[in-house]
Amino acid sequence: MCGRFVLMSNLSDIERKFNVQEVDCDYRPSSNVLPGQHIAAVVYDGINRLVSFRWGLIPAWAKDPSIGSRLINARAETLLEKPSFRNAFKKRRCLIVADGFYESLKREKAKIPLYFRLKSGNPFGLAGLYETWTSPEGNPVSTCTIITTEPNDLIQPIHNRMPVIVPKTKEFLWIDPSVQSLNILASILTPYPAGEMEVLTPHQR
Repeated sequence: MCGRFVLMSNLSDIERKFNVQEVDCDYRPSSNVLPGQHIAAVVYDGINRLVSFRWGLIPAWAKDPSIGSRLINARAETLLEKPSFRNAFKKRRCLIVADGFYESLKREKAKIPLYFRLKSGNPFGLAGLYETWTSPEGNPVSTCTIITTEPNDLIQPIHNRMPVIVPKTKEFLWIDPSVQSLNILASILTPYPAGEMEVLTPHQR
């Protein structure tokens, strides 16, 4: 799973990297992004917009918003099988902006947080889905989840899942809601090349 990530890049770098034409959120960098917090994501609705979603997807049909705490991740292999994710996968896909993410290495009774990032040091987009839920008071709440897949060779010794990092060449395909080819979308939900990533220990950070 992916339960903690980092986003410290400058807003101007994010705008340039993701061709953002409109910023529609109060962007706040963080070295410790956790479920339940608002996070920056890129969506496409005619232009690329940077928006804010609460991490933990609440399906539009949900009666209890607490379900969001259990839906911080979605498995790539079962997106079409799960009612919570099926419609969003077809129509509401986003790029969740990150600089890197953490996974814990278990050593006896201790857990060592390992930080994974691109060797380039550039921010990247995690494959995400989003929904808007309406509270009983009529207030819209926009939430999201991060899609995970099988780990690459760098992450496999540490964890059996990794978040999907969308390659630069496929970012627009992922966020364009007019793209509904399952073959195209499935080709994006694969492990990112291990050779383009690196892992840092707390000491190295």
